[in-house]
Amino acid sequence: MKTLKKLIFADIVLSIIYAALCFPMQADISAVAFPLSVITAALVYFAGAYLLLRKNSIKHITFVRKVFEYQTLLEMLSFILGRSGKTEHPFAFDLVCILLWIAITVISGIVVYHYLNPKRIFSLNEKWKEESKLYPPKTYTGLSYAALQLVEWIDAIVYCLFAVFILNIFIFQLYVIPSESMVPTFLIKDRVFVFKTVAGPKFPLSKVGIPYINRYKRGNVIVLRNPHYKSDHASEVKKIISDYVSMITLNHVILDRDENGEQKADPLVKRIVGLPGEQLLMQDGHLYVRTKESGPNGQFTLCQDEEKWAMWNLNSLDAAAKKKVRDFPLSADDWQDVQKLEEERRALDLAKAADECKLLALTFEKVAKGDDASESEIAEMFSQEDLFEYNFFSNISMNAIKLLQEAGGAQWFTRFMTGWTDYGKYLKQGLVGGDLYSDANFRLNVMIKLECGKIITRIANLVADGVSASEWSSDDVIAKHMAYAQKLNAYLARLDQRNMPVFPANKSDGSPSYIPENCYFMMGDNRYNSLDMRHSYDYKLIPITKFDELSITYYSNMEPQFVNRSKILGRASLRIWPLNRFGLIK
Repeated sequence: MKTLKKLIFADIVLSIIYAALCFPMQADISAVAFPLSVITAALVYFAGAYLLLRKNSIKHITFVRKVFEYQTLLEMLSFILGRSGKTEHPFAFDLVCILLWIAITVISGIVVYHYLNPKRIFSLNEKWKEESKLYPPKTYTGLSYAALQLVEWIDAIVYCLFAVFILNIFIFQLYVIPSESMVPTFLIKDRVFVFKTVAGPKFPLSKVGIPYINRYKRGNVIVLRNPHYKSDHASEVKKIISDYVSMITLNHVILDRDENGEQKADPLVKRIVGLPGEQLLMQDGHLYVRTKESGPNGQFTLCQDEEKWAMWNLNSLDAAAKKKVRDFPLSADDWQDVQKLEEERRALDLAKAADECKLLALTFEKVAKGDDASESEIAEMFSQEDLFEYNFFSNISMNAIKLLQEAGGAQWFTRFMTGWTDYGKYLKQGLVGGDLYSDANFRLNVMIKLECGKIITRIANLVADGVSASEWSSDDVIAKHMAYAQKLNAYLARLDQRNMPVFPANKSDGSPSYIPENCYFMMGDNRYNSLDMRHSYDYKLIPITKFDELSITYYSNMEPQFVNRSKILGRASLRIWPLNRFGLIK
């Protein structure tokens, strides 16, 4: 009995200190934490010190138990509310509050589940044992029984939700896969078990929590907070509220939405492919890595492990798996076109291509009718939007007529076709730009320009021969090059899914940069259908290559970023649904 008294008074003292620490600094939502914590401390005093100890009675023992049971929940709610305003608390302050909460939780748990346990409580005090005979359990019927059952169900649900809330933060959580970015590892509506303890989970709206234990490896499938969204204080408050409302409504009510009213893609499920101390490059679907240990002159080497899980051609899946996939970004023929085009690009002889471009320019000059123009007039003939690959080919007949007739047209065309031919000054280790990605994009730009040049020159010759515009569309030569242009367009539209430049980008002096300590790089397995750490959510019009002043342009969302481990929620350890695909995640 003496131990019980000490525990109750210790709980009261700690509750009062905790309430004092909840005193508001600003008049906002955080101010609610103070009266709530004061009321909680008062209830603990009233139930424990007054009703149980001072009155030395168990008449209200059910109420006393409930006060101590709900104390943990109410103090956690005070903690969250206290950090939901504009004031950001120092780490040390949060640490003290959390240590107090843990101490209160332990003490109240011992009080309720050990000392006030119905099987033990009467052995503590003979008076309570005798008093229990005076208050036998009541029998309820009718509306009273129904009301009692309702209250008990509400009590069980509320406490269960709080327990799940704590478990979801610190132990494990189940996630539903919302997209096909991880096919075939995960399909839409798969249920994934994520173990979170080793990932260093933190108390809501604070940086205090369990220390990081896990060190991730390449190939680990993880769940992470989406780094594309704001992570400021207000956003985190909204996320906490949304997660709790979503949980209690069984995912039917989602409050955390973007500016367009769409549910945020947060969290994400991705695979770790880049580790601290590494620099990455992806070309033609192959990931290349060089490490800090290899030194500033280290070479990129093919990452063999990456080939095991990267999925490019969904048509290669077995029939059973195909039936479960909703979106096939590429048909079997598209995939063959991708491989053939990449093979042709790698085999492209730049010296021969330069000679061909110069010949096309000379041929066009012979039939062009426009006069010479000033430098400013030439520069303004075509904008970046005009040089957007899709636009340029779509309007190629009008572009050809413009170049034939307007002043400076032949001059612009010559620069367009030959401005890149002095590529030797950009060569490094046999590659334009010094790396596979830069070299490949440079070659792709040349391939597109060759098709543009051949079509425009063909139209110029047809005009010179007096062939009417209505007959151009049936010209076999133009049709052949336009068909190839369509394949180039299809490839360029998916360029940012298929490839990635050197990341992190080299420093200004050309020396390599590396992924920092405790940071990782992630991608989705289904590479053609994954917006991941390679991409931003915004597109911008950029040149295919920076080594050509009049480069063809395309819309890119390439903006790779690494992610600090603080945003990783845990490893996806187990697929629990559907049952026929139950198993560990490899």
